[in-house]
Amino acid sequence: MRARLILWGIAALLLIALPPLAAALGQPYYVDLVRRILILAIAAISLNLILGYGGLVSFGHAAYAVGILGFYGIANGWIHLLVAIGASALVAAAIGAVSIRASGIYFIMITLAFTQMLYYLGISLDVYGGDDGMRLKSRSQFAGLVDLRDPVAFYYVALGVMLLFVFLTYRIVNSRFGMALRAAKSNEARSRAIGFPPYPYRLAAFIIAGAMCGVAGALYANHTGYITPGLMAWHQSGEMMFMVILGGMASTAGPVLGTFALLLVEEVLKGWTEHWQVILGPLLVLSVVFFRRGLAGIFFKPDA
Repeated sequence: MRARLILWGIAALLLIALPPLAAALGQPYYVDLVRRILILAIAAISLNLILGYGGLVSFGHAAYAVGILGFYGIANGWIHLLVAIGASALVAAAIGAVSIRASGIYFIMITLAFTQMLYYLGISLDVYGGDDGMRLKSRSQFAGLVDLRDPVAFYYVALGVMLLFVFLTYRIVNSRFGMALRAAKSNEARSRAIGFPPYPYRLAAFIIAGAMCGVAGALYANHTGYITPGLMAWHQSGEMMFMVILGGMASTAGPVLGTFALLLVEEVLKGWTEHWQVILGPLLVLSVVFFRRGLAGIFFKPDA
């Protein structure tokens, strides 16, 4: 436990020191790059809650709330955040109530079908740009508390939210609720026999993960300043799923490590060649073969 806290402390200090270091080196680009990684790590953390601990796979994570509210002139960041969380939780509840009753490939196909429905719904809404997407009119405003137009302030917001969600996930999975969730993943029949029916626990985890991903969606909309239906396509969530697998499922550190590893390697390879995907594919296959517990298995226990 002590070694785990030391590693987390070192990682947090390095991330805190990044903006002043980037400013000293005259490289503000790295602040934007790592901020994007932090936001996607939040989404991966939410996916890990249902994929790593609940034994579920979901392809449906995205948030459109910030852009639509901004389209109607609502710039209050607290309203953006509440609507993004609420809408994502409601969508997760609706999808989860149906899909969690299935398992295995059937569960995957049901969630994929729902995701594609949302994707085509986004394309069909011409008032919000349709397939071309929509530009965010203004970033979320938090009444002087923080200015998201300041890239450094926004960076620290993303860092703070990511660390908070890592802590919350750790507390959730080590609570009685988390133990019941993990028990259902390990042996569903035995869990049901001792009085813990898996369905309500999995549905609750699905909703919590949806709400967490709503926060990531709100931050991502502010980061890019542009929203497109592609955020609701299956390949977007498929990429996040690989971040979780690469970093290590059933580990609170896994999604963070996987997101940083995948996106930083992508960035390096893009600087070398335009055919970077040809190199990235085999590297990812090798990482899965040689790191069965993911990158987090090198430093942490599976439930760390």
